[in-house]
Amino acid sequence: MKSKLYFFLCFVGLLCMSLMGWTQTDSTLVFLMKLDAEIDPRTNRYTEQALDKALEVGADIVVIEMDTYGGALNDADDIRTRVLEFEKPVYVYINKDAASAGALISIACDSIFMAKGASIGAATVVTQDGSAAPDKYQSYMRSIMRSTAEATGRNPQIAEAMVDETIEVDGISATGKVITFSTSEAIKHGFCEAQVDDLGQIMERSGVADYELYEFELGLSEKIIAVFINPFVSGILILIILGGIYFELQSPGVGFPILAALVALVLYFIPYYMNGLAEYWELALFFIGIVLIGLEIFVIPGFGVAGIAGIFLSTGALILVMINNDLFDFSFVPADTIATAALTTFLGLIGAFILMFVGGVRLIDSQMFKRVSLPMVMDAKQGYSSNFKKESFLGKEGVAYTVLRPSGKVMIDEEIHDAYSRGEYIDKDSAIVVIGQEGNSLKVKMKA
Repeated sequence: MKSKLYFFLCFVGLLCMSLMGWTQTDSTLVFLMKLDAEIDPRTNRYTEQALDKALEVGADIVVIEMDTYGGALNDADDIRTRVLEFEKPVYVYINKDAASAGALISIACDSIFMAKGASIGAATVVTQDGSAAPDKYQSYMRSIMRSTAEATGRNPQIAEAMVDETIEVDGISATGKVITFSTSEAIKHGFCEAQVDDLGQIMERSGVADYELYEFELGLSEKIIAVFINPFVSGILILIILGGIYFELQSPGVGFPILAALVALVLYFIPYYMNGLAEYWELALFFIGIVLIGLEIFVIPGFGVAGIAGIFLSTGALILVMINNDLFDFSFVPADTIATAALTTFLGLIGAFILMFVGGVRLIDSQMFKRVSLPMVMDAKQGYSSNFKKESFLGKEGVAYTVLRPSGKVMIDEEIHDAYSRGEYIDKDSAIVVIGQEGNSLKVKMKA
Protein backbone atom coordinates (compact mmCIF):
# COMPACT_ATOMS: atom_id res chain seq x y z
CA MET A 1 0.00 0.00 0.00
CA LYS A 2 2.84 2.38 0.88
CA SER A 3 4.62 1.61 -2.38
CA LYS A 4 1.52 2.43 -4.39
CA LEU A 5 1.13 5.72 -2.51
CA TYR A 6 4.81 6.53 -3.17
CA PHE A 7 4.48 6.04 -6.94
CA PHE A 8 1.28 8.07 -6.98
CA LEU A 9 2.97 10.98 -5.20
CA CYS A 10 5.93 10.81 -7.61
CA PHE A 11 3.59 10.90 -10.56
CA VAL A 12 1.71 13.91 -9.16
CA GLY A 13 5.01 15.68 -8.44
CA LEU A 14 6.33 15.15 -11.96
CA LEU A 15 3.02 16.34 -13.39
CA CYS A 16 3.14 19.51 -11.33
CA MET A 17 6.75 20.18 -12.30
CA SER A 18 5.81 19.76 -15.95
CA LEU A 19 2.89 22.17 -15.65
CA MET A 20 5.05 24.76 -13.86
CA GLY A 21 7.82 24.52 -16.46
CA TRP A 22 10.34 22.79 -14.15
CA THR A 23 11.13 19.96 -16.51
CA GLN A 24 14.43 19.92 -18.36
CA THR A 25 14.30 21.87 -21.63
CA ASP A 26 14.95 20.21 -24.98
CA SER A 27 18.50 20.27 -26.33
CA THR A 28 19.56 22.95 -28.83
CA LEU A 29 19.31 21.89 -32.47
CA VAL A 30 22.47 22.96 -34.33
CA PHE A 31 22.28 22.93 -38.13
CA LEU A 32 25.62 22.50 -39.92
CA MET A 33 26.19 23.39 -43.60
CA LYS A 34 29.42 23.67 -45.58
CA LEU A 35 30.69 26.28 -48.03
CA ASP A 36 33.94 24.78 -49.27
CA ALA A 37 33.88 25.64 -52.98
CA GLU A 38 33.83 28.65 -55.28
CA ILE A 39 30.89 30.98 -54.69
CA ASP A 40 28.77 30.59 -57.83
CA PRO A 41 25.15 29.78 -58.78
CA ARG A 42 25.59 26.23 -57.46
CA THR A 43 26.68 27.32 -53.98
CA ASN A 44 24.02 30.02 -54.09
CA ARG A 45 21.35 27.38 -54.69
CA TYR A 46 22.93 25.09 -52.08
CA THR A 47 22.76 27.86 -49.45
CA GLU A 48 19.14 28.64 -50.25
CA GLN A 49 18.16 24.98 -49.88
CA ALA A 50 20.17 24.61 -46.68
CA LEU A 51 18.59 27.61 -44.94
CA ASP A 52 15.12 26.52 -46.06
CA LYS A 53 15.83 23.11 -44.54
CA ALA A 54 17.08 24.75 -41.32
CA LEU A 55 13.73 26.50 -40.99
CA GLU A 56 11.89 23.30 -41.78
CA VAL A 57 13.63 21.26 -39.05
CA GLY A 58 13.39 24.11 -36.53
CA ALA A 59 17.11 24.72 -36.06
CA ASP A 60 18.09 26.95 -33.14
CA ILE A 61 21.55 27.80 -34.49
CA VAL A 62 22.98 27.54 -38.01
CA VAL A 63 26.74 27.02 -38.41
CA ILE A 64 28.43 27.58 -41.79
CA GLU A 65 31.74 25.75 -42.06
CA MET A 66 33.69 27.81 -44.59
CA ASP A 67 36.78 27.39 -46.76
CA THR A 68 36.63 29.43 -49.96
CA TYR A 69 38.70 31.86 -51.98
CA GLY A 70 35.56 33.68 -53.12
CA GLY A 71 33.68 33.77 -56.39
CA ALA A 72 30.86 35.62 -58.12
CA LEU A 73 29.84 38.88 -56.46
CA ASN A 74 26.14 38.62 -57.38
CA ASP A 75 25.85 35.15 -55.87
CA ALA A 76 27.76 36.20 -52.74
CA ASP A 77 25.38 39.15 -52.34
CA ASP A 78 22.39 36.79 -52.55
CA ILE A 79 23.87 34.57 -49.84
CA ARG A 80 24.79 37.58 -47.67
CA THR A 81 21.22 38.91 -47.84
CA ARG A 82 19.83 35.50 -47.05
CA VAL A 83 22.07 35.18 -43.97
CA LEU A 84 21.25 38.69 -42.69
CA GLU A 85 17.51 38.04 -43.01
CA PHE A 86 17.59 34.59 -41.39
CA GLU A 87 15.53 34.66 -38.22
CA LYS A 88 17.83 32.46 -36.10
CA PRO A 89 21.52 33.03 -35.17
CA VAL A 90 24.00 32.15 -37.93
CA TYR A 91 27.62 31.40 -37.00
CA VAL A 92 30.51 30.88 -39.40
CA TYR A 93 33.46 28.62 -38.68
CA ILE A 94 36.37 29.54 -40.95
CA ASN A 95 38.53 26.45 -40.92
CA LYS A 96 40.98 27.79 -43.49
CA ASP A 97 40.08 30.69 -45.81
CA ALA A 98 37.31 33.26 -46.12
CA ALA A 99 38.61 35.45 -48.92
CA SER A 100 36.76 37.95 -51.10
CA ALA A 101 33.11 36.81 -51.37
CA GLY A 102 33.76 34.45 -48.44
CA ALA A 103 34.71 37.43 -46.27
CA LEU A 104 31.47 39.21 -47.21
CA ILE A 105 29.35 36.19 -46.24
CA SER A 106 31.32 35.73 -42.99
CA ILE A 107 30.80 39.36 -41.92
CA ALA A 108 27.05 38.89 -42.46
CA CYS A 109 26.99 36.15 -39.80
CA ASP A 110 26.13 36.85 -36.16
CA SER A 111 29.35 35.29 -34.86
CA ILE A 112 32.66 34.45 -36.52
CA PHE A 113 34.92 31.65 -35.27
CA MET A 114 38.25 30.76 -36.86
CA ALA A 115 40.60 27.82 -36.76
CA LYS A 116 44.31 28.20 -36.07
CA GLY A 117 46.05 29.47 -39.24
CA ALA A 118 42.82 30.66 -40.89
CA SER A 119 42.38 34.04 -42.62
CA ILE A 120 39.64 36.48 -43.58
CA GLY A 121 39.70 39.46 -45.97
CA ALA A 122 41.22 40.33 -49.38
CA ALA A 123 37.81 41.24 -50.80
CA THR A 124 38.95 43.26 -53.82
CA VAL A 125 36.80 42.46 -56.87
CA VAL A 126 38.96 40.99 -59.64
CA THR A 127 38.37 40.04 -63.26
CA GLN A 128 39.05 36.64 -64.83
CA ASP A 129 42.75 37.47 -65.37
CA GLY A 130 43.26 38.41 -61.71
CA SER A 131 43.48 42.18 -62.19
CA ALA A 132 41.33 44.62 -60.23
CA ALA A 133 37.87 45.19 -61.67
CA PRO A 134 36.70 48.70 -62.70
CA ASP A 135 35.88 51.12 -59.89
CA LYS A 136 32.10 50.72 -60.27
CA TYR A 137 32.44 47.11 -59.05
CA GLN A 138 34.87 48.09 -56.27
CA SER A 139 32.49 50.84 -55.16
CA TYR A 140 29.60 48.41 -54.95
CA MET A 141 31.68 45.88 -53.01
CA ARG A 142 32.85 48.60 -50.58
CA SER A 143 29.27 49.68 -49.95
CA ILE A 144 27.90 46.22 -49.22
CA MET A 145 30.92 45.34 -47.05
CA ARG A 146 30.38 48.55 -45.08
CA SER A 147 26.62 48.11 -44.69
CA THR A 148 27.04 44.44 -43.75
CA ALA A 149 29.59 45.29 -41.06
CA GLU A 150 27.28 47.99 -39.69
CA ALA A 151 24.38 45.51 -39.59
CA THR A 152 26.38 42.99 -37.55
CA GLY A 153 28.14 45.47 -35.25
CA ARG A 154 31.63 45.33 -36.76
CA ASN A 155 33.96 48.13 -37.82
CA PRO A 156 32.73 49.31 -41.26
CA GLN A 157 36.00 51.09 -42.07
CA ILE A 158 37.95 47.85 -41.66
CA ALA A 159 35.41 46.05 -43.82
CA GLU A 160 35.89 48.65 -46.58
CA ALA A 161 39.67 48.43 -46.25
CA MET A 162 39.38 44.70 -47.05
CA VAL A 163 38.25 45.85 -50.52
CA ASP A 164 40.02 49.14 -51.20
CA GLU A 165 43.79 49.41 -50.89
CA THR A 166 43.58 53.23 -50.79
CA ILE A 167 41.79 53.19 -47.41
CA GLU A 168 44.17 53.50 -44.49
CA VAL A 169 43.08 52.36 -41.04
CA ASP A 170 45.28 53.67 -38.22
CA GLY A 171 47.37 50.97 -36.61
CA ILE A 172 45.90 48.25 -38.84
CA SER A 173 46.69 48.81 -42.50
CA ALA A 174 48.85 51.08 -44.63
CA THR A 175 47.86 52.63 -47.94
CA GLY A 176 48.49 50.28 -50.86
CA LYS A 177 47.47 47.04 -49.13
CA VAL A 178 44.04 45.54 -48.56
CA ILE A 179 43.36 44.02 -45.16
CA THR A 180 43.62 40.30 -44.63
CA PHE A 181 43.38 39.20 -40.99
CA SER A 182 44.94 36.12 -39.42
CA THR A 183 42.95 34.47 -36.63
CA SER A 184 44.65 36.45 -33.84
CA GLU A 185 44.33 39.73 -35.77
CA ALA A 186 40.65 39.10 -36.46
CA ILE A 187 40.05 38.46 -32.75
CA LYS A 188 41.93 41.64 -31.80
CA HIS A 189 39.92 43.86 -34.16
CA GLY A 190 36.47 42.38 -33.56
CA PHE A 191 36.15 40.22 -36.67
CA CYS A 192 36.34 36.92 -34.81
CA GLU A 193 34.90 35.79 -31.47
CA ALA A 194 37.49 33.11 -30.73
CA GLN A 195 39.95 30.57 -32.10
CA VAL A 196 38.41 27.09 -32.04
CA ASP A 197 39.25 23.62 -33.25
CA ASP A 198 35.80 22.17 -33.85
CA LEU A 199 32.06 22.64 -33.51
CA GLY A 200 32.10 21.46 -29.89
CA GLN A 201 34.29 24.38 -28.85
CA ILE A 202 31.99 26.81 -30.71
CA MET A 203 29.02 25.54 -28.73
CA GLU A 204 30.98 25.63 -25.48
CA ARG A 205 31.95 29.27 -26.03
CA SER A 206 28.35 30.06 -26.97
CA GLY A 207 27.10 28.63 -23.68
CA VAL A 208 25.35 25.66 -25.27
CA ALA A 209 25.99 22.58 -23.15
CA ASP A 210 23.43 20.20 -24.63
CA TYR A 211 22.89 20.21 -28.39
CA GLU A 212 21.78 17.96 -31.21
CA LEU A 213 23.63 18.19 -34.53
CA TYR A 214 21.88 18.17 -37.92
CA GLU A 215 24.33 17.97 -40.85
CA PHE A 216 22.80 19.17 -44.11
CA GLU A 217 23.30 17.04 -47.20
CA LEU A 218 21.92 17.46 -50.69
CA GLY A 219 18.94 15.28 -51.59
CA LEU A 220 19.02 12.55 -54.22
CA SER A 221 17.65 14.84 -56.94
CA GLU A 222 20.39 17.41 -56.30
CA LYS A 223 23.06 14.71 -56.41
CA ILE A 224 21.70 13.53 -59.75
CA ILE A 225 21.80 17.12 -61.05
CA ALA A 226 25.42 17.41 -59.89
CA VAL A 227 26.25 14.32 -61.98
CA PHE A 228 24.76 15.81 -65.13
CA ILE A 229 26.61 19.13 -64.83
CA ASN A 230 29.91 17.27 -64.73
CA PRO A 231 31.83 18.32 -67.89
CA PHE A 232 32.48 14.71 -68.92
CA VAL A 233 28.77 13.84 -68.76
CA SER A 234 27.89 17.11 -70.53
CA GLY A 235 30.22 16.15 -73.39
CA ILE A 236 28.51 12.78 -73.79
CA LEU A 237 25.08 14.44 -73.83
CA ILE A 238 26.24 16.86 -76.54
CA LEU A 239 27.43 13.87 -78.58
CA ILE A 240 24.02 12.17 -78.22
CA ILE A 241 22.13 15.38 -79.10
CA LEU A 242 24.06 15.97 -82.33
CA GLY A 243 24.33 12.30 -83.28
CA GLY A 244 20.62 11.72 -82.71
CA ILE A 245 19.64 14.67 -84.89
CA TYR A 246 22.00 13.50 -87.65
CA PHE A 247 20.76 9.90 -87.74
CA GLU A 248 17.14 11.02 -87.70
CA LEU A 249 17.79 13.20 -90.74
CA GLN A 250 19.52 10.26 -92.43
CA SER A 251 16.60 7.89 -91.76
CA PRO A 252 13.42 9.93 -91.23
CA GLY A 253 10.58 8.20 -89.44
CA VAL A 254 12.66 5.78 -87.35
CA GLY A 255 12.07 7.86 -84.22
CA PHE A 256 14.67 6.43 -81.84
CA PRO A 257 17.56 8.78 -82.79
CA ILE A 258 15.48 11.94 -82.37
CA LEU A 259 13.99 10.58 -79.13
CA ALA A 260 17.52 9.98 -77.77
CA ALA A 261 18.49 13.52 -78.86
CA LEU A 262 15.46 15.06 -77.11
CA VAL A 263 16.12 13.13 -73.87
CA ALA A 264 19.78 14.17 -73.95
CA LEU A 265 18.73 17.76 -74.62
CA VAL A 266 16.51 17.79 -71.53
CA LEU A 267 19.21 16.17 -69.38
CA TYR A 268 21.71 18.74 -70.63
CA PHE A 269 19.74 21.96 -70.20
CA ILE A 270 17.55 21.31 -67.12
CA PRO A 271 20.37 20.70 -64.57
CA TYR A 272 22.20 23.86 -65.66
CA TYR A 273 18.95 25.82 -65.58
CA MET A 274 18.10 24.59 -62.06
CA ASN A 275 21.58 25.61 -60.87
CA GLY A 276 21.11 29.12 -62.20
CA LEU A 277 23.59 28.82 -65.07
CA ALA A 278 21.32 28.38 -68.09
CA GLU A 279 19.26 31.44 -68.99
CA TYR A 280 16.21 31.69 -71.25
CA TRP A 281 18.10 33.62 -73.90
CA GLU A 282 20.76 30.88 -74.07
CA LEU A 283 18.08 28.24 -74.65
CA ALA A 284 16.53 30.49 -77.31
CA LEU A 285 19.90 30.83 -79.07
CA PHE A 286 20.23 27.05 -79.27
CA PHE A 287 16.80 26.50 -80.80
CA ILE A 288 17.22 29.41 -83.22
CA GLY A 289 20.47 27.77 -84.35
CA ILE A 290 18.73 24.42 -84.91
CA VAL A 291 15.94 26.14 -86.91
CA LEU A 292 18.53 27.88 -89.12
CA ILE A 293 20.31 24.58 -89.77
CA GLY A 294 16.97 22.97 -90.66
CA LEU A 295 16.15 25.80 -93.06
CA GLU A 296 19.57 25.39 -94.68
CA ILE A 297 19.04 21.68 -95.21
CA PHE A 298 15.41 21.61 -96.32
CA VAL A 299 14.54 25.05 -97.68
CA ILE A 300 17.45 27.30 -98.63
CA PRO A 301 19.62 25.95 -101.49
CA GLY A 302 23.39 25.69 -100.99
CA PHE A 303 25.34 25.86 -97.76
CA GLY A 304 25.72 29.47 -96.73
CA VAL A 305 24.86 32.09 -94.16
CA ALA A 306 21.92 30.30 -92.52
CA GLY A 307 23.81 27.04 -92.01
CA ILE A 308 26.97 28.69 -90.68
CA ALA A 309 24.96 31.00 -88.39
CA GLY A 310 22.93 28.03 -87.12
CA ILE A 311 26.04 26.01 -86.26
CA PHE A 312 27.61 29.05 -84.57
CA LEU A 313 24.49 29.85 -82.49
CA SER A 314 23.73 26.29 -81.39
CA THR A 315 27.36 25.51 -80.51
CA GLY A 316 27.79 28.85 -78.76
CA ALA A 317 24.63 28.25 -76.71
CA LEU A 318 25.93 24.87 -75.53
CA ILE A 319 29.09 26.62 -74.28
CA LEU A 320 27.30 29.60 -72.71
CA VAL A 321 24.97 27.34 -70.72
CA MET A 322 27.98 26.07 -68.73
CA ILE A 323 29.32 29.56 -67.99
CA ASN A 324 28.03 32.01 -65.39
CA ASN A 325 28.11 35.00 -67.74
CA ASP A 326 25.96 38.09 -67.48
CA LEU A 327 24.55 38.50 -71.03
CA PHE A 328 27.93 38.00 -72.75
CA ASP A 329 29.81 39.77 -69.94
CA PHE A 330 32.68 37.42 -69.06
CA SER A 331 34.56 39.86 -66.82
CA PHE A 332 34.21 37.73 -63.69
CA VAL A 333 34.20 34.29 -65.28
CA PRO A 334 37.48 32.44 -64.56
CA ALA A 335 39.47 31.65 -67.70
CA ASP A 336 39.69 27.96 -66.79
CA THR A 337 35.87 27.79 -66.59
CA ILE A 338 35.55 29.19 -70.12
CA ALA A 339 38.25 26.81 -71.38
CA THR A 340 36.56 23.80 -69.76
CA ALA A 341 33.16 24.70 -71.27
CA ALA A 342 34.63 25.23 -74.74
CA LEU A 343 36.72 22.03 -74.60
CA THR A 344 33.75 19.97 -73.38
CA THR A 345 31.56 21.23 -76.24
CA PHE A 346 34.15 20.73 -78.97
CA LEU A 347 35.03 17.24 -77.73
CA GLY A 348 31.32 16.43 -77.89
CA LEU A 349 31.21 17.80 -81.46
CA ILE A 350 34.23 15.77 -82.50
CA GLY A 351 32.73 12.65 -80.93
CA ALA A 352 29.47 13.29 -82.79
CA PHE A 353 31.27 13.62 -86.14
CA ILE A 354 33.17 10.40 -85.49
CA LEU A 355 29.90 8.69 -84.64
CA MET A 356 28.30 10.03 -87.82
CA PHE A 357 31.01 8.91 -90.23
CA VAL A 358 32.16 5.71 -88.54
CA GLY A 359 29.00 4.46 -86.86
CA GLY A 360 26.48 5.40 -89.54
CA VAL A 361 27.01 2.36 -91.75
CA ARG A 362 27.14 -0.02 -88.79
CA LEU A 363 23.89 1.37 -87.43
CA ILE A 364 22.06 0.88 -90.72
CA ASP A 365 23.34 -2.70 -90.99
CA SER A 366 22.54 -3.57 -87.38
CA GLN A 367 19.70 -5.94 -86.47
CA MET A 368 18.14 -3.33 -84.17
CA PHE A 369 17.90 -0.82 -87.03
CA LYS A 370 16.39 -3.41 -89.35
CA ARG A 371 13.67 -4.14 -86.81
CA VAL A 372 12.48 -0.53 -86.82
CA SER A 373 13.08 0.28 -90.51
CA LEU A 374 11.93 -1.19 -93.83
CA PRO A 375 14.97 -3.08 -95.20
CA MET A 376 13.13 -4.82 -98.06
CA VAL A 377 14.52 -4.03 -101.52
CA MET A 378 12.24 -4.40 -104.57
CA ASP A 379 14.81 -5.89 -106.93
CA ALA A 380 14.06 -6.21 -110.69
CA LYS A 381 15.32 -9.80 -110.53
CA GLN A 382 12.44 -10.62 -108.21
CA GLY A 383 9.88 -9.29 -110.66
CA TYR A 384 9.63 -5.69 -109.52
CA SER A 385 9.82 -3.00 -112.16
CA SER A 386 9.45 0.75 -112.64
CA ASN A 387 9.07 3.13 -115.55
CA PHE A 388 12.59 3.08 -116.98
CA LYS A 389 13.71 5.73 -119.41
CA LYS A 390 13.69 4.13 -122.82
CA GLU A 391 16.61 6.23 -124.00
CA SER A 392 20.12 5.62 -122.69
CA PHE A 393 21.65 8.75 -121.12
CA LEU A 394 24.96 7.15 -120.15
CA GLY A 395 27.80 9.54 -121.02
CA LYS A 396 25.57 12.45 -121.90
CA GLU A 397 26.49 15.91 -120.69
CA GLY A 398 24.40 18.72 -119.33
CA VAL A 399 24.13 21.23 -116.46
CA ALA A 400 22.75 21.12 -112.93
CA TYR A 401 19.31 22.71 -113.10
CA THR A 402 19.17 22.87 -109.26
CA VAL A 403 21.66 22.26 -106.49
CA LEU A 404 22.32 18.52 -106.07
CA ARG A 405 22.81 17.59 -102.39
CA PRO A 406 23.04 14.85 -103.42
CA SER A 407 19.71 14.71 -105.31
CA GLY A 408 18.15 17.37 -107.49
CA LYS A 409 17.46 18.04 -111.16
CA VAL A 410 19.66 18.34 -114.24
CA MET A 411 19.06 19.67 -117.75
CA ILE A 412 20.17 17.56 -120.73
CA ASP A 413 19.28 18.48 -124.29
CA GLU A 414 16.86 21.17 -123.04
CA GLU A 415 14.98 18.57 -120.95
CA ILE A 416 14.85 18.41 -117.14
CA HIS A 417 15.51 15.06 -115.41
CA ASP A 418 15.69 13.79 -111.84
CA ALA A 419 19.27 13.10 -110.86
CA TYR A 420 21.58 12.44 -107.93
CA SER A 421 25.33 12.64 -107.39
CA ARG A 422 27.71 10.16 -105.82
CA GLY A 423 27.43 12.03 -102.55
CA GLU A 424 29.12 15.33 -103.26
CA TYR A 425 27.32 18.65 -103.56
CA ILE A 426 26.99 20.04 -107.09
CA ASP A 427 26.12 23.71 -107.44
CA LYS A 428 23.45 24.98 -109.81
CA ASP A 429 24.60 25.54 -113.43
CA SER A 430 27.67 23.31 -112.95
CA ALA A 431 28.57 21.09 -115.91
CA ILE A 432 27.71 17.42 -115.33
CA VAL A 433 28.05 14.07 -117.07
CA VAL A 434 25.81 11.02 -116.63
CA ILE A 435 27.62 7.99 -115.19
CA GLY A 436 24.64 5.77 -114.43
CA GLN A 437 20.95 5.30 -114.93
CA GLU A 438 18.54 3.68 -112.48
CA GLY A 439 14.82 3.80 -113.18
CA ASN A 440 13.78 7.37 -113.85
CA SER A 441 16.77 8.88 -112.06
CA LEU A 442 20.20 9.63 -113.49
CA LYS A 443 23.45 9.25 -111.59
CA VAL A 444 25.78 12.13 -112.42
CA LYS A 445 29.09 13.68 -111.48
CA MET A 446 30.72 17.03 -112.15
CA LYS A 447 32.35 17.24 -115.52
CA ALA A 448 36.12 17.36 -115.16
